[in-house]
Amino acid sequence: MGQYANFSDQHTLEEQVKNLADEELLDFWEETQQLAKMLDQEEQADFEYNPEYERVILQELQYRTCFKSQF
Repeated sequence: MGQYANFSDQHTLEEQVKNLADEELLDFWEETQQLAKMLDQEEQADFEYNPEYERVILQELQYRTCFKSQF
């Protein structure tokens, strides 16, 4: 399971996502989708979902897909 360590100043989210294996990256994306759905259903006012996770994950998935199709 992939996870973003927001307490670490050493690596950005983008760097951490690039270091995940394909399966971990897909798991991380699935978890962000489940979290967004859960927060939407429960209308959590004290916790804000950050769509930046989704953008970074999808961008990396697109890059990997394009890279693999070239070979």
